[in-house]
Amino acid sequence: MATVIENGTTATTTPTAPGNGQTTTPTTPTSTTNPGAGTPVQNGTLVSFTTTIGHIEPSEARTSNGQVRVRFFSGGQSGVATITAFSGGASGKLENLKVGAAGVERVIVSASPQTVSPTGGTSTITARVEDVSGTGLSGIPVTFTTDNGSLNPSTANTDSTGVATTTLTVTTGTASARAAKVTASVAGKTADVTVSLSPRTGISITGPASQVSAGLPVSFTVGVSATASIRDVTVSFGDGQQQSLGALSAASTTVSHTYAEAGTYSVRATATDTSGFTEQVATAVTILPAQAPSVTVQGPQTAKVNEAVTFIANVTGTVSTIKEFQWDFGDGANPRIVTTTSSRQSTTYLTPGSKVVNVHVVQNVGPAGDGTTVINISLTLR
Repeated sequence: MATVIENGTTATTTPTAPGNGQTTTPTTPTSTTNPGAGTPVQNGTLVSFTTTIGHIEPSEARTSNGQVRVRFFSGGQSGVATITAFSGGASGKLENLKVGAAGVERVIVSASPQTVSPTGGTSTITARVEDVSGTGLSGIPVTFTTDNGSLNPSTANTDSTGVATTTLTVTTGTASARAAKVTASVAGKTADVTVSLSPRTGISITGPASQVSAGLPVSFTVGVSATASIRDVTVSFGDGQQQSLGALSAASTTVSHTYAEAGTYSVRATATDTSGFTEQVATAVTILPAQAPSVTVQGPQTAKVNEAVTFIANVTGTVSTIKEFQWDFGDGANPRIVTTTSSRQSTTYLTPGSKVVNVHVVQNVGPAGDGTTVINISLTLR
């Protein structure tokens, strides 16, 4: 916009918001004026415009209330423009108008995701190009470079929001190149972002040092790397059963499992990190056949008719959890047959004689065991 003052001042002001190919930055350009009386020129006074970059549309316009409006188009050029307005013998200049890449104040780079799988992957790199006020600049070419992997494309223009996008593809690399730094460059301004490769999970599993019988719990130790970001660890025990341990840290974790049958099993631990990368390790465990419990019956050797007597079944050996005790106290006992979950049981004999007490011990896994004892019952004097 130019304001034309008769016998006074000619001035140009900063253009309005960019549009139709116009690319500017709202800095404060320098204007030149000629002082005078300050009376607006009559309507229809012709004003002509020139520019050092791009073009003005229209290049000539007539005033209304002492003002005239034209539009500046960069034409895809970049630099610092000087726009001059002429009317009669008067003129005014707008200088230091930054156009295109010349208006770039800063570049902001980001990556999504910023960490990829240990075996490599892709990440979307975005560069936002802004002017001094933080407004995104469109149509600005941005050059991308990286020290690890490849970029496609290597040069991209910013969109209407001032954002240029490329895709980084990074591979495993060497032990010293476990990350890729991407640099965005535009008009002498640079910014970078680092995309890291997730560390290997470091998953490990160890089994028992000795063989274990079926029906007994077996302990496994599972560990992961201190530098890994683990989402879940799952242990498959080789017998169709598995257990999720969740997100583990570097500290080792112990997990137990009980096998119902003898045999050699392949136990596998699978770690999944937060990027979805998985690793698996395995160990073997040999399970011996379940052993029958050794059972001894403890109780009095003598008692009298109608006297309550108590027997205790003592179980020893490498056995699983005892499920039940099946008692048979012999002839004349009340009760004679009874099943309990306790190793202690009482009965009363109604007849005299030598009585054989048997107990059949059933475990959760593996064969049962038997114990026996004898008690002599005498008559009670009344």
